[in-house]
Amino acid sequence: MTESADDKNAPSGEGARTGSACAICGKPALAAYRPFCSRRCADVDLGRWLSGTYAVPAAPETDEDGDDDELAPGDRS
Repeated sequence: MTESADDKNAPSGEGARTGSACAICGKPALAAYRPFCSRRCADVDLGRWLSGTYAVPAAPETDEDGDDDELAPGDRS
């Protein structure tokens, strides 16, 4: 097996490939950057999280009685 530039940049002793594919580009992942193949792909993923590209959907909050309204029905003007 030949070494790629990513293998050479991996911390020593941690350049072993894992059985999984990189979460960003699909190349074989390296143990040092798992689940990614390189520092670059790890940084791309971090940038996506920080920019808000990835988002966890959330349901609108409700109050204790289960209503979405802020005012109780009798409190409306």
